This record gives sequence, structure tokens and C-alpha cells, in this order.
Amino acid sequence: MAQLASGIRLDLSDDCKSKFMDLRTKKHYRYIIYKIDEKSQQIVVEKAGATNESYDTFAACLPESDCRFGVFDLEFTTDDMCQKSKIFFISWSPDTSRIKAKMMYASSKDRFRRELDGIHYELQATDPTEMDLEILKDRAS
Repeated sequence: MAQLASGIRLDLSDDCKSKFMDLRTKKHYRYIIYKIDEKSQQIVVEKAGATNESYDTFAACLPESDCRFGVFDLEFTTDDMCQKSKIFFISWSPDTSRIKAKMMYASSKDRFRRELDGIHYELQATDPTEMDLEILKDRAS
């Protein structure tokens, strides 16, 4: 268990890393949404999306007024017609979130992201327009 800058002690559930490895190496999932369970003081998997689910489905799963972490495996075709896959780490912190939630997510983000080996890009968003699919595609190419 690690002490965060905010003074909160937070741990990762065993499921966090194993589901991420399944997404990264076995391609079992398109995305994973993580949340902080304040009672257990753990980051836990809230939802893992099937490989046929879209980015819009992922974005729709993010709550309007609460923070989350997300990982999305973006598959795309380059200008050279090569199939590529890049993994994005998305920190979702809408303006309407509670201050305590924003603080917990902000203080745990860097440590949590380091636990997930194989992330290519990071995106921080406070509103849906900041995480448009075209933004991800631009960063990946």
C-alpha cells in the first residue's frame, strides 16, 4: 500500500493489473474503466469492455459528475495502410465532480499509471469535448 501526496493510503486491487495485461497482450478487452473505492481505499475495475465495443461506448460509460481512470486500446490504419494499436490512459475529472474525488484521483494518477506498463499516450479530460476520438487519432498518428 502506498501513501499518496494527499496523505491517503491507496492500493490496487489484484484485478487492475491482470485485466490490463489481458487488454495489452491478449486483446481480450477494448477498454477498462477504473474507479477509486473510497471504503476499501483501492483502485478497482469498474467495467471492462469487449473487443467489439467502440470508443463512443467507452466515453458513454464515464459518469457525468464523478472521476474515473480509463484505458482504451485504439486500433487504426496509418497513411501507409498499416494496422496499428496504441493504448491510451485517460484521466477523467469533470468540473462537476466533488473536490475530494478530484484530489484523490489527481494524487493517485501518476502512481497508478506507472503500474500499467505499456501505455503509449495519456489524456486528461474535464469535459467530453476534450476526449473526442479525433484527438486520440491525431495523437496516435
